[in-house]
Amino acid sequence: MKLDRSTINEAVATVRESLTKALRDRVAGPEGEQRMMQLLEPSAPRWFAEDRPIRRVHADAAMFIGGMRALLVQSLHPLAMAGVAQHSDYRNDPWGRLQRTADFLAATSFGPATEAQRTIDIVNQVHERVVGVASDGRPYSARDPHLLRWVHIIEIDSFLAAHQQFGEFPLDASGCDGYVKDTAVIARKLGVTAPPESVRALRDQISSYRGEVRGTKESRDAMRYLLFEPPLPLVARAAYSLLVAATLSTLPRWSRPHLGLPYLPITERLALRPLGDAITRVVRWAMPQRPTT
Repeated sequence: MKLDRSTINEAVATVRESLTKALRDRVAGPEGEQRMMQLLEPSAPRWFAEDRPIRRVHADAAMFIGGMRALLVQSLHPLAMAGVAQHSDYRNDPWGRLQRTADFLAATSFGPATEAQRTIDIVNQVHERVVGVASDGRPYSARDPHLLRWVHIIEIDSFLAAHQQFGEFPLDASGCDGYVKDTAVIARKLGVTAPPESVRALRDQISSYRGEVRGTKESRDAMRYLLFEPPLPLVARAAYSLLVAATLSTLPRWSRPHLGLPYLPITERLALRPLGDAITRVVRWAMPQRPTT
């Protein structure tokens, strides 16, 4: 049977539409399309101009990899991980957590300034209730500026690392500094004091936390869940395994002993990184970037 071009194009369009819907439902939720239209309202002022690096980074499919990397590395601070373990329902509602994170990033990076601030206010209110005592007996609070900075610097380091490795349009050195400076605007509104505004300052701040990080039962549980027990049907696990492979290739060397993961530079360069490039290309194809206002 010979297929003509129109039949092939129709089949490709059907596959693309189904992938787009599946990804959007997982990441943005059932109301994702409506929410996106709200955030793209054209006449409202925004925190960041269209040409700012934060928009380029946060619009790219490499964010999926950066997000997983951030969760793994952030879990290595015992007090930050205690807050997640005791106050987050990430095991029972992982997609809800992903959708809330995606909405926060979209609202603050692309949305109208009023909506961005409303989103910040909601997060700050939630953080007020996240207090407790870690398994080692130390108290913690999600409003602690020291913990807020840890979460922030690992998040932006992860998004930037993933973008530079797998993004469609990596940033130059000036753009990387610009991205860190852009994210500092959001960080201050969340209560982070003296957030970094350059890549060098970002690296210095991460280094200052090295003596505080270690693997814990909670971090190992989170790692096993993220890497080996994702709440996905079997048909989706193959694609997820590519995402995991890409994430592993971006982890900083210092984090690996704490996570119980080896450093295999040749394998990562020749195998894991090409797999990461493949999965980001598929996601980018399924969810083409929208024009921003």
